[in-house]
Amino acid sequence: MNGLEQVQALLAGGVQPPFGRKMGVSLVEAGEGHAVFEGAPGEEDYNPMGTVHGGYAAALLDSACGIAAHTGLLPGQAYITAEIKVSYLRALTADSGKVRAIGKLVSMGKRAAFAEASLFDQSGRLCATATSTLVVFEARTA
Repeated sequence: MNGLEQVQALLAGGVQPPFGRKMGVSLVEAGEGHAVFEGAPGEEDYNPMGTVHGGYAAALLDSACGIAAHTGLLPGQAYITAEIKVSYLRALTADSGKVRAIGKLVSMGKRAAFAEASLFDQSGRLCATATSTLVVFEARTA
């Protein structure tokens, strides 16, 4: 299967990655070059300043970029995140409600993919953005 078919099979089967289950975030939508994750941060995600830790937003953005890139993989290919740059525009709190990270594949090459994502709070306000470079390689078979 190609990457899009793999992601669509996960969604159809209701399968969520272990990391997403641990964080309480879910892949809710995916298409060609597109992925959406949702989560509801709470006080358990707070840093000492009383807002949601930046790693929560970064994880959603990294996931959205990664799955958007995953949809562009050919059969037998895999990827890893080589670099991600996150810009925080608005703090998240438990009052932010359900947040959505929307990822978009910008470019897919033989050796690298480039993706971007935006994170919105429940009111639709932009809270963070990310750009990501991903290394594409031939997947190892067991």
